[in-house]
Amino acid sequence: DILQQAVQALLQAYDWSMGGWGRAPRFPQPMVIEFLLQQATRGDQKALEAAVHVLDQMSRGGMYDVVGGGFHRYSTDDSWLVPHFEKMLYDNAQLALAYLHAYLLTGKVAFKQVCTETLDFIHREMTHPEGGFFSSLDADTEGQEGKYYIWLPAEIETALPDPASRELFAQVYPVTAQGNFEGHNILQRKGSLEELAGQLGLPEIELIERLESIHRQLYATREQRVRPATDDKVLVSWNSLALRAFAQAARYLRRDDYLAIARKNADFLLKTMYVDGRLLRAWRIGQARHSAFLEDHAGLALALLDLYQSDPDLRWYQAAGQLAGDLLEHFRDPQGGFFDTRSDQETLITRPKEIQDNATPSGSALAASALLLLSAYNDNGEWRALADYMLSSLQDLLVRHPTAFGFWLQGLDFAFGPVKQIAVVGPLSSAVTQAMLAAVWRTFRPRSIVAVSDQTVEPAGNFPELLLERGMIEAKPTAYVCQGFVCNLPAKTPEALQQQLETVS
Repeated sequence: DILQQAVQALLQAYDWSMGGWGRAPRFPQPMVIEFLLQQATRGDQKALEAAVHVLDQMSRGGMYDVVGGGFHRYSTDDSWLVPHFEKMLYDNAQLALAYLHAYLLTGKVAFKQVCTETLDFIHREMTHPEGGFFSSLDADTEGQEGKYYIWLPAEIETALPDPASRELFAQVYPVTAQGNFEGHNILQRKGSLEELAGQLGLPEIELIERLESIHRQLYATREQRVRPATDDKVLVSWNSLALRAFAQAARYLRRDDYLAIARKNADFLLKTMYVDGRLLRAWRIGQARHSAFLEDHAGLALALLDLYQSDPDLRWYQAAGQLAGDLLEHFRDPQGGFFDTRSDQETLITRPKEIQDNATPSGSALAASALLLLSAYNDNGEWRALADYMLSSLQDLLVRHPTAFGFWLQGLDFAFGPVKQIAVVGPLSSAVTQAMLAAVWRTFRPRSIVAVSDQTVEPAGNFPELLLERGMIEAKPTAYVCQGFVCNLPAKTPEALQQQLETVS
């Protein structure tokens, strides 16, 4: 009922014309969209319609950079046309995930394209050679906001020498001499790719491919301009959001390059951001600084659990467990929940304890979700009880102000379950093992966790209890689908696993 009440509150406040919540300036609200997509997996069609509608509206251009990929910070109008041109890592990480999950639920190729273009943008323009992700790109170049991103008709004509390309561009993007922004043009499509493909009599995939070629030519021209400055700080909490996006895209889209980016980022964070056994918050020009906050510890724990599910290297799981231990030792409030600062940090008159989600998830919401996921792996009743207490204390606020508690709502959805605990045991080099993993990641499963064990390696140290006493049957890869650590009969084939995933409630 609480989940349904929150959905109803969101739908009642939703702008079914232009998409989104509230009046301009209009922010993208990725956490709320994720929550709606979670409810779509419970069969809520209206929640799916709202999520798909706003994702489509935002991706047409303006706030979304159709030429180079990635999202600007927010729209200054209700139609997502004129953005504040700054690009933030945290926005792009969270939106890439939302578009990925929407693609998995709908099969809309345009959503997959936005996801991959956004991740490719982060990798190309916001990544340090050592693996950390930068914080943002400025809005201004040469003292003018948006100058790098806007166009004159003559610039388009020069960039697209082929008449057929110019004709298709004109049919998709309304570029005029008067412009739509200070005498220049911000590129925004006239409609969705599906609508435009129908009007032009083209298959949607062909339209996407032809526009990709046009965008590449425009990007090459744009690269000759003065680029926006980069805020090259590496922040653990924001990097954790991007790490989650790359890790999930790697397994759902079977992209080894994304997995390599995620591994490199995780290695950077675990090796560079720890000094004398203590996690630090920010890094720049070779130096890590400032004691990490709650959001850094909890966000990184969640990200490492995502990476573990894409790359079953035990060290990711173990590092997430260590971060959870640090939460309990240094951040826990004896009265319930967590403080935002460490107990041994510099003395403050009062230790802050922010619960509301803003442009990024609150540290407390991240901590609750991290404890929920870890308890689903290790059956730690204390961690589960603490997360449940945090969620139960906020349920009234979640219903009355859902746009301010989007990540909390995602955690509540997981807490309500049912949660599928999936153990896959078998050599990773086996085609059968890989087919079983492909069955698991065929669709968006927000209330599932996966643990994988290569039977040829003996587990050592701290490993998921989900894998205990679960081995291969007849020396062949075997999968177990469990709830509350009680499992169905072992699945010995990918087909049997798929059937259990579809039928277990």
